[in-house]
Amino acid sequence: MKPEHPSPEPDVPGADDPDARGTPVGRRVLLGTLGLGALGLAAAPYLQRGLESFLAGAADRDPTGLTGLLPNGGGFRYYSVAASVPRKDARTYRLTVDGLVDRPASYTLADLKALPQTRLVRDVQCVTGWRVPGTPFEGVRLSRLLDAAGVRPTARAVRFTCFDGTYSESLTLDQARRADVLVALRMRDEDIGHGHGGPARLYVAPMYFYKSAKWLSGITVTEDVEPGYWEVRGYDVDAWVGRSNGRDDAPTS
Repeated sequence: MKPEHPSPEPDVPGADDPDARGTPVGRRVLLGTLGLGALGLAAAPYLQRGLESFLAGAADRDPTGLTGLLPNGGGFRYYSVAASVPRKDARTYRLTVDGLVDRPASYTLADLKALPQTRLVRDVQCVTGWRVPGTPFEGVRLSRLLDAAGVRPTARAVRFTCFDGTYSESLTLDQARRADVLVALRMRDEDIGHGHGGPARLYVAPMYFYKSAKWLSGITVTEDVEPGYWEVRGYDVDAWVGRSNGRDDAPTS
């Protein structure tokens, strides 16, 4: 195996000859190079989000899911288990809360935005291995919606459904009441776009990202945990980062 920083091979012409190292770099060239480097650093976040936006659009029209395998420069990957996902906006979006509750409710996007908002900054860890550090999410604590609905004493779990018509997830009631579980409306200090599961998605900060269901449309309080889409296909129901699915990733909180 070659060393990470190999020395020049002795048979390379000029490797040890100071006079063969070329002419000094001119001041204008040096400053221009530094300027381009600074421009690249400044533009990097915009280029990254542009790439993510492109891949999100491609994934939305890809029933195979293969676009999720494309490299994304350390950013998010895009997965959908439905052939296509309808788009919702402030006019058409609704989030229902029902099941074992005394006061079922239906929230518009404006209703959710009017409630007290909580901001969390955590790493996002996917069970497939990729990680996006220090990602801000902002939204309504799920516990607030459950308290407003009046959870009945027989309840033990919460089931989540999505307007893609296919995906589902579940948490125990204790997990759902954690302060780091949100109905998220903003991500990276922007409204959550369609590609990231907007206009509202679940965000379960201490668990692998498959628990943070995109395109959230229903919250149903139940007696027992009902395994979600990936759990019936072998993933752990309790998906704590670093303590489940046979992985040893660093915790996200």
